[in-house]
Amino acid sequence: MHKACHRSGARQRSVAERALVAVVQEAYVQGVSTRRVDDLVQALGLRGISKSQVSRLCEELDAQVEGFRARRLDGPYPYVWLDAFAKVRQDDWVVSQAIVIAIGVRAGEREVLGLDVGPSEDGAFWLQFLRGLVSRGLNGVQLVISDAHEDLKGAIAAVLQGASWQRCRVHFVSNALALVPKSAAQMAAATIRTVFAQPDPMSAHEQWRRVADPFRERYPRLARLLDDAEPDVLAYLAFPTDHWRQIWSNNPLERLNREIKRRTDVVGIFPNTDAVVRLVGAVLSEQHDGVASQPPLPQC
Repeated sequence: MHKACHRSGARQRSVAERALVAVVQEAYVQGVSTRRVDDLVQALGLRGISKSQVSRLCEELDAQVEGFRARRLDGPYPYVWLDAFAKVRQDDWVVSQAIVIAIGVRAGEREVLGLDVGPSEDGAFWLQFLRGLVSRGLNGVQLVISDAHEDLKGAIAAVLQGASWQRCRVHFVSNALALVPKSAAQMAAATIRTVFAQPDPMSAHEQWRRVADPFRERYPRLARLLDDAEPDVLAYLAFPTDHWRQIWSNNPLERLNREIKRRTDVVGIFPNTDAVVRLVGAVLSEQHDGVASQPPLPQC
Protein backbone atom coordinates (compact mmCIF):
# COMPACT_ATOMS: atom_id res chain seq x y z
CA MET A 1 0.00 0.00 0.00
CA HIS A 2 2.86 2.31 0.79
CA LYS A 3 4.30 1.72 -2.70
CA ALA A 4 0.89 2.37 -4.27
CA CYS A 5 0.57 5.66 -2.39
CA HIS A 6 4.09 6.59 -3.43
CA ARG A 7 3.31 5.89 -7.09
CA SER A 8 0.05 7.86 -6.77
CA GLY A 9 1.90 10.78 -5.21
CA ALA A 10 4.50 10.69 -7.98
CA ARG A 11 1.78 10.74 -10.60
CA GLN A 12 0.10 13.68 -8.81
CA ARG A 13 3.35 15.57 -8.63
CA SER A 14 3.94 14.92 -12.29
CA VAL A 15 0.46 16.16 -13.18
CA ALA A 16 0.93 19.20 -10.96
CA GLU A 17 4.26 19.99 -12.53
CA ARG A 18 2.85 19.66 -16.04
CA ALA A 19 -0.08 21.84 -15.04
CA LEU A 20 2.32 24.41 -13.60
CA VAL A 21 4.31 24.57 -16.82
CA ALA A 22 1.11 24.89 -18.86
CA VAL A 23 -0.25 27.62 -16.60
CA VAL A 24 2.95 29.65 -16.64
CA GLN A 25 3.34 29.35 -20.40
CA GLU A 26 -0.27 30.26 -21.05
CA ALA A 27 -0.09 33.19 -18.63
CA TYR A 28 3.06 34.42 -20.37
CA VAL A 29 1.57 34.12 -23.84
CA GLN A 30 -1.63 35.81 -22.66
CA GLY A 31 0.39 38.80 -21.48
CA VAL A 32 0.25 38.26 -17.73
CA SER A 33 3.21 40.04 -16.18
CA THR A 34 5.88 37.88 -14.51
CA ARG A 35 5.22 39.37 -11.07
CA ARG A 36 1.58 38.23 -11.28
CA VAL A 37 2.27 34.65 -12.34
CA ASP A 38 3.09 33.57 -8.77
CA ASP A 39 -0.31 34.81 -7.55
CA LEU A 40 -1.97 33.00 -10.44
CA VAL A 41 -0.44 29.59 -9.79
CA GLN A 42 -1.15 29.83 -6.05
CA ALA A 43 -4.78 30.70 -6.76
CA LEU A 44 -4.97 27.45 -8.75
CA GLY A 45 -3.69 25.49 -5.76
CA LEU A 46 -0.16 24.99 -7.06
CA ARG A 47 3.02 25.87 -5.23
CA GLY A 48 4.42 29.31 -5.79
CA ILE A 49 7.36 29.83 -8.11
CA SER A 50 10.13 32.39 -8.29
CA LYS A 51 10.83 34.80 -11.13
CA SER A 52 13.85 32.74 -12.13
CA GLN A 53 11.67 29.62 -12.35
CA VAL A 54 9.16 31.53 -14.47
CA SER A 55 11.96 32.59 -16.80
CA ARG A 56 13.23 29.03 -17.17
CA LEU A 57 9.74 27.74 -17.89
CA CYS A 58 9.13 30.52 -20.39
CA GLU A 59 12.29 29.57 -22.22
CA GLU A 60 10.64 26.23 -22.98
CA LEU A 61 8.53 28.17 -25.45
CA ASP A 62 11.61 28.86 -27.54
CA ALA A 63 11.56 25.52 -29.35
CA GLN A 64 7.90 25.96 -30.24
CA VAL A 65 8.44 29.54 -31.43
CA GLU A 66 11.56 28.69 -33.42
CA GLY A 67 9.76 25.80 -35.10
CA PHE A 68 6.97 28.15 -36.08
CA ARG A 69 9.34 30.84 -37.36
CA ALA A 70 11.51 28.41 -39.33
CA ARG A 71 8.76 26.20 -40.79
CA ARG A 72 8.67 25.57 -44.52
CA LEU A 73 6.42 27.88 -46.52
CA ASP A 74 4.46 26.02 -49.16
CA GLY A 75 3.45 28.65 -51.72
CA PRO A 76 2.54 30.26 -53.95
CA TYR A 77 1.55 33.37 -51.94
CA PRO A 78 0.19 35.92 -54.45
CA TYR A 79 -0.42 38.58 -51.78
CA VAL A 80 1.96 39.47 -48.94
CA TRP A 81 1.45 42.16 -46.27
CA LEU A 82 4.42 43.62 -44.37
CA ASP A 83 4.34 45.92 -41.38
CA ALA A 84 6.64 47.22 -38.66
CA PHE A 85 5.27 48.59 -35.43
CA ALA A 86 5.76 49.01 -31.69
CA LYS A 87 9.07 50.39 -30.52
CA VAL A 88 10.56 47.87 -28.11
CA ARG A 89 11.37 48.93 -24.55
CA GLN A 90 14.50 47.18 -23.43
CA ASP A 91 16.62 47.61 -20.30
CA ASP A 92 14.70 50.70 -19.08
CA TRP A 93 15.11 52.63 -22.32
CA VAL A 94 13.47 52.65 -25.71
CA VAL A 95 15.71 51.11 -28.32
CA SER A 96 15.26 51.89 -31.99
CA GLN A 97 13.82 48.50 -32.83
CA ALA A 98 10.43 47.37 -34.04
CA ILE A 99 8.47 44.16 -34.40
CA VAL A 100 8.07 43.26 -38.08
CA ILE A 101 5.46 40.80 -39.31
CA ALA A 102 4.61 39.26 -42.67
CA ILE A 103 1.35 37.56 -43.55
CA GLY A 104 0.37 36.08 -46.89
CA VAL A 105 -2.48 34.43 -48.73
CA ARG A 106 -2.22 30.87 -49.99
CA ALA A 107 -5.13 29.19 -51.79
CA GLY A 108 -7.38 31.96 -50.51
CA GLU A 109 -6.42 31.59 -46.82
CA ARG A 110 -4.31 33.96 -44.75
CA GLU A 111 -1.18 32.69 -43.06
CA VAL A 112 1.39 34.23 -40.72
CA LEU A 113 4.63 33.94 -42.68
CA GLY A 114 7.22 35.32 -40.30
CA LEU A 115 8.32 37.80 -37.68
CA ASP A 116 11.49 39.40 -36.41
CA VAL A 117 12.70 42.25 -34.25
CA GLY A 118 15.16 44.78 -35.58
CA PRO A 119 15.82 48.34 -36.74
CA SER A 120 12.96 49.11 -39.14
CA GLU A 121 14.98 52.00 -40.61
CA ASP A 122 17.73 49.62 -41.73
CA GLY A 123 17.56 48.35 -45.31
CA ALA A 124 19.94 45.48 -44.49
CA PHE A 125 17.51 44.23 -41.85
CA TRP A 126 14.61 44.22 -44.34
CA LEU A 127 16.76 42.41 -46.92
CA GLN A 128 17.65 39.75 -44.37
CA PHE A 129 14.02 39.34 -43.30
CA LEU A 130 12.67 38.97 -46.84
CA ARG A 131 15.52 36.69 -47.94
CA GLY A 132 14.75 34.50 -44.95
CA LEU A 133 11.13 34.17 -46.10
CA VAL A 134 12.25 33.26 -49.63
CA SER A 135 14.74 30.68 -48.33
CA ARG A 136 11.87 29.04 -46.44
CA GLY A 137 9.81 28.73 -49.60
CA LEU A 138 8.03 32.04 -50.16
CA ASN A 139 7.24 32.23 -53.88
CA GLY A 140 4.64 33.30 -56.40
CA VAL A 141 4.30 36.79 -54.89
CA GLN A 142 2.35 39.10 -57.19
CA LEU A 143 1.66 42.05 -54.85
CA VAL A 144 3.29 43.29 -51.62
CA ILE A 145 1.30 45.68 -49.43
CA SER A 146 3.16 47.93 -46.99
CA ASP A 147 3.86 51.46 -45.84
CA ALA A 148 6.06 53.69 -48.01
CA HIS A 149 9.30 53.10 -46.12
CA GLU A 150 12.16 53.63 -48.57
CA ASP A 151 14.40 50.87 -47.17
CA LEU A 152 11.50 48.43 -47.17
CA LYS A 153 10.57 49.35 -50.75
CA GLY A 154 14.16 48.79 -51.82
CA ALA A 155 14.28 45.39 -50.16
CA ILE A 156 10.99 44.35 -51.79
CA ALA A 157 12.30 45.34 -55.21
CA ALA A 158 15.59 43.50 -54.65
CA VAL A 159 14.24 40.27 -53.17
CA LEU A 160 10.73 39.87 -54.58
CA GLN A 161 11.54 40.78 -58.16
CA GLY A 162 8.53 40.87 -60.44
CA ALA A 163 6.06 41.61 -57.64
CA SER A 164 4.05 44.85 -57.72
CA TRP A 165 3.99 47.12 -54.69
CA GLN A 166 0.82 48.53 -53.10
CA ARG A 167 1.26 51.54 -50.86
CA CYS A 168 -1.12 51.12 -47.94
CA ARG A 169 -3.98 53.56 -48.54
CA VAL A 170 -4.54 54.08 -44.80
CA HIS A 171 -0.94 55.10 -44.22
CA PHE A 172 -1.03 57.22 -47.38
CA VAL A 173 -4.07 59.21 -46.25
CA SER A 174 -2.34 59.79 -42.90
CA ASN A 175 0.76 61.05 -44.75
CA ALA A 176 -1.41 63.31 -46.92
CA LEU A 177 -3.23 64.86 -43.98
CA ALA A 178 0.10 65.87 -42.45
CA LEU A 179 0.47 68.32 -45.37
CA VAL A 180 -2.70 70.33 -44.66
CA PRO A 181 -3.92 72.32 -41.64
CA LYS A 182 -6.05 70.42 -39.13
CA SER A 183 -9.03 72.52 -40.15
CA ALA A 184 -8.80 71.08 -43.68
CA ALA A 185 -7.97 67.48 -42.74
CA GLN A 186 -11.51 66.10 -42.72
CA MET A 187 -12.29 67.63 -46.10
CA ALA A 188 -9.04 66.39 -47.64
CA ALA A 189 -9.51 62.85 -46.32
CA ALA A 190 -13.09 62.62 -47.56
CA THR A 191 -12.07 63.93 -50.97
CA ILE A 192 -9.20 61.46 -51.37
CA ARG A 193 -11.38 58.54 -50.29
CA THR A 194 -13.78 59.16 -53.17
CA VAL A 195 -11.15 57.54 -55.39
CA PHE A 196 -11.57 54.20 -53.64
CA ALA A 197 -15.31 54.19 -54.27
CA GLN A 198 -14.81 54.06 -58.04
CA PRO A 199 -15.96 50.83 -59.73
CA ASP A 200 -13.18 50.36 -62.28
CA PRO A 201 -9.53 51.32 -62.93
CA MET A 202 -10.24 54.06 -65.48
CA SER A 203 -12.73 55.80 -63.20
CA ALA A 204 -10.35 55.56 -60.24
CA HIS A 205 -7.43 57.12 -62.11
CA GLU A 206 -9.65 59.88 -63.51
CA GLN A 207 -11.04 60.63 -60.05
CA TRP A 208 -7.53 60.69 -58.56
CA ARG A 209 -6.55 63.48 -60.94
CA ARG A 210 -9.79 65.37 -60.32
CA VAL A 211 -9.03 65.17 -56.61
CA ALA A 212 -5.46 66.46 -57.01
CA ASP A 213 -6.22 69.51 -59.18
CA PRO A 214 -8.17 71.61 -56.62
CA PHE A 215 -5.30 71.27 -54.11
CA ARG A 216 -2.62 72.66 -56.44
CA GLU A 217 -2.99 76.31 -55.56
CA ARG A 218 -3.75 76.15 -51.85
CA TYR A 219 -1.94 72.95 -50.84
CA PRO A 220 0.78 72.37 -53.48
CA ARG A 221 2.70 69.82 -51.38
CA LEU A 222 -0.40 67.65 -51.13
CA ALA A 223 -0.98 67.94 -54.88
CA ARG A 224 2.61 66.86 -55.56
CA LEU A 225 2.23 63.91 -53.20
CA LEU A 226 -0.92 62.84 -55.04
CA ASP A 227 0.84 63.11 -58.39
CA ASP A 228 3.82 61.06 -57.23
CA ALA A 229 1.87 58.40 -55.32
CA GLU A 230 -0.84 57.61 -57.90
CA PRO A 231 0.67 54.41 -59.38
CA ASP A 232 1.61 53.01 -55.97
CA VAL A 233 -1.64 53.75 -54.10
CA LEU A 234 -3.71 52.49 -57.04
CA ALA A 235 -1.67 49.35 -57.73
CA TYR A 236 -4.57 47.23 -56.42
CA LEU A 237 -6.57 48.13 -59.55
CA ALA A 238 -4.58 45.59 -61.59
CA PHE A 239 -6.02 42.74 -59.53
CA PRO A 240 -9.50 41.17 -59.33
CA THR A 241 -12.20 43.60 -58.19
CA ASP A 242 -13.41 41.36 -55.37
CA HIS A 243 -9.90 41.43 -53.86
CA TRP A 244 -9.58 45.23 -53.71
CA ARG A 245 -10.84 45.81 -50.18
CA GLN A 246 -8.37 43.28 -48.82
CA ILE A 247 -5.27 44.33 -50.75
CA TRP A 248 -5.42 48.13 -50.82
CA SER A 249 -4.22 48.52 -47.22
CA ASN A 250 -2.48 46.80 -44.32
CA ASN A 251 -5.78 46.34 -42.50
CA PRO A 252 -5.51 42.52 -42.54
CA LEU A 253 -2.53 42.96 -40.17
CA GLU A 254 -4.24 45.39 -37.80
CA ARG A 255 -5.98 42.76 -35.68
CA LEU A 256 -2.69 40.95 -35.12
CA ASN A 257 -0.93 44.21 -34.29
CA ARG A 258 -3.55 45.13 -31.71
CA GLU A 259 -3.34 41.72 -30.06
CA ILE A 260 0.46 41.81 -29.89
CA LYS A 261 0.44 45.35 -28.50
CA ARG A 262 -2.12 44.37 -25.85
CA ARG A 263 0.03 41.54 -24.60
CA THR A 264 3.44 43.20 -24.87
CA ASP A 265 2.16 46.32 -23.06
CA VAL A 266 1.56 44.17 -19.97
CA VAL A 267 5.21 43.14 -19.91
CA GLY A 268 6.35 46.73 -20.42
CA ILE A 269 10.16 46.45 -20.50
CA PHE A 270 11.80 43.39 -22.00
CA PRO A 271 15.20 42.21 -20.78
CA ASN A 272 16.43 41.48 -24.32
CA THR A 273 15.37 40.92 -27.92
CA ASP A 274 15.08 37.15 -27.40
CA ALA A 275 12.32 37.75 -24.85
CA VAL A 276 10.43 39.89 -27.37
CA VAL A 277 10.68 37.22 -30.05
CA ARG A 278 9.62 34.54 -27.56
CA LEU A 279 6.44 36.32 -26.54
CA VAL A 280 5.47 37.70 -29.96
CA GLY A 281 6.28 34.39 -31.63
CA ALA A 282 4.13 32.51 -29.14
CA VAL A 283 1.27 34.95 -29.65
CA LEU A 284 1.51 34.66 -33.44
CA SER A 285 1.72 30.89 -33.28
CA GLU A 286 -1.42 30.90 -31.16
CA GLN A 287 -3.14 33.40 -33.46
CA HIS A 288 -2.11 31.57 -36.64
CA ASP A 289 -5.31 29.53 -36.86
CA GLY A 290 -7.33 32.66 -36.14
CA VAL A 291 -5.74 34.45 -39.08
CA ALA A 292 -6.51 31.52 -41.36
CA SER A 293 -10.11 31.39 -40.12
CA GLN A 294 -10.86 34.96 -41.24
CA PRO A 295 -13.04 35.23 -44.36
CA PRO A 296 -10.89 33.88 -47.21
CA LEU A 297 -9.92 35.77 -50.31
CA PRO A 298 -10.94 34.35 -53.66
CA GLN A 299 -8.04 32.55 -55.28
CA CYS A 300 -6.09 34.33 -58.00
